[in-house]
Amino acid sequence: MTSDEFKEARLKLGLSLSQLAAILATDPRTIRKWEATYGTNSRNPNPVAAQAMRWMLDGFRPPEWPDQGCNR
Repeated sequence: MTSDEFKEARLKLGLSLSQLAAILATDPRTIRKWEATYGTNSRNPNPVAAQAMRWMLDGFRPPEWPDQGCNR
């Protein structure tokens, strides 16, 4: 998964940097670096994090998933 694909997945899931960082147990600055496609601070997303993003796109919701305030 490229940096652009990672960011696109996060946006499609409707997650903020902080929310995704909480799910992946990392710092929001790390997520920002994984999503960066320019400069010296850019780097590809962690392969394990990229796989977790694929699972979430397929419908998996971990216990850390943010409550959207919906009482169904």
